[in-house]
Amino acid sequence: MFICFILLQIVCIVLLSNSSKTHQAFFAAQANEVTGKIDKQYSGVKDYLALKQENDKLQLENARLLNMLKSDYEAPDSTIKIVIDTLLRDTLNRPRKYTFLPAKVVGNTVSSQSNYLMLERGSKQGVKKNMSVISPQGIVGVVVEVSENYSKVMSLLHRNTIVSAIIKKNNSSGIVYWDGTDPHYAYMRQVSKSAQVVKGDTVLTSTYSTYPGFISIGTVEEIKVDATSNFYVLKVKTSTNFFNIQHAYIVDNVRYEEQTILANKKDIRAVE
Repeated sequence: MFICFILLQIVCIVLLSNSSKTHQAFFAAQANEVTGKIDKQYSGVKDYLALKQENDKLQLENARLLNMLKSDYEAPDSTIKIVIDTLLRDTLNRPRKYTFLPAKVVGNTVSSQSNYLMLERGSKQGVKKNMSVISPQGIVGVVVEVSENYSKVMSLLHRNTIVSAIIKKNNSSGIVYWDGTDPHYAYMRQVSKSAQVVKGDTVLTSTYSTYPGFISIGTVEEIKVDATSNFYVLKVKTSTNFFNIQHAYIVDNVRYEEQTILANKKDIRAVE
């Protein structure tokens, strides 16, 4: 019965619209309104379904534009900087020289027990294993692996790092290491209790270190007494902020290989 009622209503509306121009215009306007809304909804659904294709097109276009950027063609830094260490001179007053190789930091970790940095400079740009790395603020680490254009650096924030160090004001010696906890602090041990150490003293690399001598390591934050020995243990605030380091210098000690060969040379003298 309901279907019949609907059909009769439709027939009546058609007859009414055909017999009167006013009603015909009214129903035409209403039909156009309904049709317009349906078309709008259909268009919206169609656009939504086409979003993936549009996104794909945008990604391709973005990739094309990005590939045109000047930075895409940047090569690893191959410049060098000669620095004269005026603190170390021989009897003929000839200064010892280091070659400093600028490098961009492209990878860095601080949250593990064994942290490394990745530098965008490798063997093609003069980098070798065991070269030390410093920042404008202080020491960073030592190169442990090298590829053609990249080098991997064992950070000061590594449990296996040990650095020969001194207290600046009195040359008291010791070794610096990281205990694997706070990335802001390292520790210096084997410092004699006879050394007059106070909070704020500067800690530097020694001339026995892989690093050039007298490079900043940090400042003394806390002094602890080791009751089982005659040494202090110093808590050191590191000079280098490993959380935001972006640039570094790889240090080529031009006499390192000669020094290493001689140090490792075995005594082959015959035993009498």
